[in-house]
Amino acid sequence: MSAQRTRGLIGATLVVAVLGIAAACGTENASSPPAAQPTDTPSPTPSNTPSSTPSGKPSTDCPNTITAVRTATDKAVWGQGVGTSKFVPVSVTICQYDAQATGQNYATVTTKRTGKQATELFTLVNAAKPVAKKPSICTKELGPTYVLRFTDNDRGVLSFTAEAFGCRRLVATSLEGQGKPGVLPAPRQVTAELIKSLGLR
Repeated sequence: MSAQRTRGLIGATLVVAVLGIAAACGTENASSPPAAQPTDTPSPTPSNTPSSTPSGKPSTDCPNTITAVRTATDKAVWGQGVGTSKFVPVSVTICQYDAQATGQNYATVTTKRTGKQATELFTLVNAAKPVAKKPSICTKELGPTYVLRFTDNDRGVLSFTAEAFGCRRLVATSLEGQGKPGVLPAPRQVTAELIKSLGLR
């Protein structure tokens, strides 16, 4: 075979190979769909707006919002009620609301005490002396609000609101349970000993 014929076969083979590759890749024409192009529209990003979801969750132990707690506390009539409650608790649930809780926020911390610990806490509540007039001089610091739900052997529930700030109100807000109607303890102010006890976990 001559060198010229060999070069001709090699050239023809290369031409066929190039055309095969071009056919496999296709060609771009007006009838082909356009390729995806980058856009200037940014992808969605999470909103920086503060969430309106209330803090805490309702429960059978702590069923009320901070608004309901404050409304009940504000209804108390200072100078009325018994000086010492005869309620005999066997347990207590302590519902703690954040210092800046508002609106539909619920308690964010719930603790329980039973037996002797519940009795000791109730003794501290009873030890605070009733106050004849609603306190008018109050501090501006923030602090938690507590709801103390004392339970007795008959499933009665005596609830107190205890504010660890401002006027430090200690107010009995309700007495629930069959055969439990009666005069609520008179409003008073939270003592330092009670605040210290409520801060224990």
